[in-house]
Order: sequence, then C-alpha cells, then structure tokens
Amino acid sequence: MKHMTRFGLSLAGALLLAAPAVAQTKWNLPAAYPADNFHTENLNAFAKDVGDATGGKLQITVHGNASLFKAPEIKRAVQTGQAQAGEVLMSLHENEDPVYGLDVVPFLATSFDQAKKLWDVQKPAIEKKFASQGLMLLFAVPWPPQGIFAKKDINTVEDLKGVKWRSYNPGTARIAELVGAQPVTVQAADLPQALATGVVTTFMTSGATGYDSKVWESLSHFYDTQAWIPKNLTFVNKAAFDALDKPTQEAVLKAAKAAEERGWKTAQEKTKWYVDQMAAKGMKIQPPSPALKAGLQKVGEQLTQDWLKKAGPDGQAIIDSYKKAVM
Repeated sequence: MKHMTRFGLSLAGALLLAAPAVAQTKWNLPAAYPADNFHTENLNAFAKDVGDATGGKLQITVHGNASLFKAPEIKRAVQTGQAQAGEVLMSLHENEDPVYGLDVVPFLATSFDQAKKLWDVQKPAIEKKFASQGLMLLFAVPWPPQGIFAKKDINTVEDLKGVKWRSYNPGTARIAELVGAQPVTVQAADLPQALATGVVTTFMTSGATGYDSKVWESLSHFYDTQAWIPKNLTFVNKAAFDALDKPTQEAVLKAAKAAEERGWKTAQEKTKWYVDQMAAKGMKIQPPSPALKAGLQKVGEQLTQDWLKKAGPDGQAIIDSYKKAVM
C-alpha cells in the first residue's frame, strides 16, 4: 500500500510536470499621463479586468507619463508593433487627418452630452482610418472641458497678444496664431518644467492637466471657458489582437466597453473636483468675461471653417450629422 501511494504521488508529479503551461501573452500599453491621472488609472483598471477575465492569459502593462514613448510617438509605435496597444490624445494627429482634430474645434461641443453625440458621429471615420493603418479602436474617454490658465487678467482676446502660449496640437497652435500669442509646443509630461522655467505663461487645457502640473505654483488665474472637450483614444495593433484566441478577444472587448463607460463617468465627476482643488490652492477661478467669450467664439468660428476646408465633404457630413443630433 505504501509503495502504491508513493507510486501514485510520483505519477501525479510526473503528470503535472508534463502538463503544458498556459500560454501567456504580454502586451505593453504606453500612455502619456501620470500614474494618478484618471485616464491612466482607467487604463490600469482595464488591464486588470483583462487579466482577471483571462486568468492571466493576457497581461497588459501600462507605461504612464510618456515613460516608454513620448506622446506624439505612441500611435506610430503601435502601428509598427513596437507596442501592442496605446493611448493618445486624438487631436495630436490632426495633421495626419482632419478627422482627428474635430473634438478640439472651440465651442463646437461644450458639454459632455454634446461631446458624446459628437463622438458617436465621428467614431466610424476614426475606425475606418485606424483600419487602414493596421489599428483597431478599443475605447475613447473625454477630458474635462478646456479653460485658460494665465498669470494675469485676461479680459479680451487682445490680452493674449504676445503671451508665451503652450500649444500641444495643431488646433491650439492655430489659436495662438489667431490671437497673436507666441506658440510653444509642450506636451503634458513636460508642462511642469516649462511652467517652472517660464517657457510658457498661458495656455488652454483641462482642469485635470492643470492639477497634474501643479499649475498654481506658477500661474494665478483659471478662466472656465469650457471651450471644448477633447478625448483620448485607446487602441490596439490589429495583428496583435487577431493573434489572440476568441475568448481572449471577447474579454478585451468587454473590458474596453466597461473602461469607456467608467471613463466618461469619471471625467464628469472629476471636472468640479479639479476646479475645487485649484481654488483651494489659491487660484482665482472665474468665468470668461462677455468680451473674452465673444472673442473666443469668433476664433471658434474661424477654426470650424479651417477644419471644414481641410476635411472637405466627408467632414461636412460629420458636422451635419452632429448638428442634427444636438437639435
């Protein structure tokens, strides 16, 4: 009996050693924002959901704060297979195709409800563009509305003339041109340093980026213009996705759907929180004056015309669909 038990244990051990290990796939997902930014937290939750749903079969590692690739390099890195997935600010790539820049046209969509309707009509064009580049969209998450950060009173657009204006995409560079500011290209990861050294003194961004950058250490004013609501896109190299088995693909898509819903909800909840935090740090929070708002709306009208000129009939069709949706 003792021999039989030993034999049984030995056999069980041999069988365990002989059993094939579960094949594990590892993905890298570069992102541009700090670990405690809600976009990065949402990506980590997405990665955990995928890992849990697949029993660790697919492991996604999120690399935040532009630590793996700088923001403008992420999309190309995923296209060329240097990373399997990535997250980018969509409007970074407007020079590549106007469709990427629609959500940063000032005053086109200024509420989360409008931003969602704009995304619904814009999404098919993004998916088509991605498909032509060997990419697949997973989900989109908005930022809080954009406001103006400054170190002085800004009562009209004329007050922006000559200021060192941070641009981070073609749209913000064009705003600088229209108001007579000096554009300086600075991505989010480099903004704290640029503020500390005076490289930029004024810019438009969300309360989230202002908070991440501890903007109150360098600037004093925030004008809550709610000019536009940009979005980050999370996407995957299509060949990497196609290499997954069907249950793993389904787990990724299910986790992506949950991440999009969670991200939109968090963006809305966090909007007031970020503004409150900046006020608590001593920043002067105020709405734009009627003159500043009117001036910015003129800029917005010019940028809409610029965009339509670049985007042509396809762009006009998207704008028409959006206007019908918000009527």
